[in-house]
Amino acid sequence: RKIIFEKQWFYLDNAIGHIYGTTFEVTSGGNLQLKEVVEETTTETKEAGADNRNIVDDGKSQKLTHDDIKALKDKGIKGQEIVQQLIENSTTFRDKTEFAQDKYIKKKKKKYEAVITIVKPSTRILSTMYYAREPGKINHLRYDTLAQMLTLGNIRAGNKMIVMETCAGLVLGAVMERMGGYGSIIQMYPGGGPVRAATSCFGFPKPFFDNLHEFPLSKMGSLLSGTFSTETLPSEPEDNTLVEEESNGLTGKKQPSLQETEEDSTTETAMEINETEEQETMDINAEDVEFKDIKEKENKGNVRIFVVEKKQWERRKKLIEAAALLREKNADGLIVASKFHPTPLLLTLLEFVAPSRPFVVYCLYKEPLLECYTKLRERGGVINLKLSETWLRNYQVLPDRSHPKLTMSGGGGYLLSGITVVLDEGKSDTSNLEALKMEEPSSKRCKIQDLHC
Repeated sequence: RKIIFEKQWFYLDNAIGHIYGTTFEVTSGGNLQLKEVVEETTTETKEAGADNRNIVDDGKSQKLTHDDIKALKDKGIKGQEIVQQLIENSTTFRDKTEFAQDKYIKKKKKKYEAVITIVKPSTRILSTMYYAREPGKINHLRYDTLAQMLTLGNIRAGNKMIVMETCAGLVLGAVMERMGGYGSIIQMYPGGGPVRAATSCFGFPKPFFDNLHEFPLSKMGSLLSGTFSTETLPSEPEDNTLVEEESNGLTGKKQPSLQETEEDSTTETAMEINETEEQETMDINAEDVEFKDIKEKENKGNVRIFVVEKKQWERRKKLIEAAALLREKNADGLIVASKFHPTPLLLTLLEFVAPSRPFVVYCLYKEPLLECYTKLRERGGVINLKLSETWLRNYQVLPDRSHPKLTMSGGGGYLLSGITVVLDEGKSDTSNLEALKMEEPSSKRCKIQDLHC
């Protein structure tokens, strides 16, 4: 199919069979061609100016017009040759400094050289891409914040994780990648079904999805109260309908064959008797063909109904499997990164996490997590509560030009992390706070009293 990316369209047919990291060049017809490695000869000395103070950007330095460049493209001239002609027809290129010349060449190559490198998808690449192009779809989750979540959540192979996210499946894909197909994941989702647009971009093999379960948030109340229905699966009726439909299809095919044999015999006898009876048998054959078409349409309708019922049955089966995993209440971790208020979500989902296990909550704003922090301290059952914000700044690293970039991210959201412990319902955390205040050292109390005086 046709791929459109960064104002460039091409077909991926010629990329099949090549390894990741291969660089291709887009030809005039949109086909990919292996890029030839050209060794740059450094024998020629470049003419460069001392500084750029006398260069005026008046738009008249380039002799080639837009129509000339378009004509070169239509002739099939490669981008490298177009860049070379742009350099030769620039009146100010030789007056620029060496750094400015390299920057000019790099900019023109990016614009006119259609070069594509196919890389293997990973969490780092996908999170960077989503944050740069469509940050609203992932709740402005920055890639360094996602890395902190995976570390604080102790994501590893063999875990039993609960993931609640509305980040287009990016967090779920990151967890699946780190677990490597070992362990089980229960994805909590709002609405009619889970969203896994980013998860499908990872290209996971089918075994990775065998231990991926899903459970709706709307059923959480009934699961905690014990009213969630766990009826036996209707395996026998489904099998019976399958057998009946198959038998119907077989009989539908057998009946015409029997009729055809009978009609063949009647036609043979009719040919022996007279021509008028032969004409009547031909009319009967035409009617039987119409009857066969109607029968096939009915069978197709039955198969379609069966496919819908089978999908519903499989979905119900997965729902009951996920409910059974949640009832064990021994999850090894909890990850929450959603657009909803984190407090009710976290307090409900912590019921299914085993003691001495980590949990991480992401939110774009600090205030909801502060409320969640307060509720958890009042409730108890958690230790090592931390509310943090990661700070990130990009650096340009080039020879003689390493410096921090002027533009940087304003914020990557906030993380609330902690560890679950056995909840003692008789005691609250507020009493522990008062006890800690009383146990303060005398020197500290004296300093506070002196400050008040």
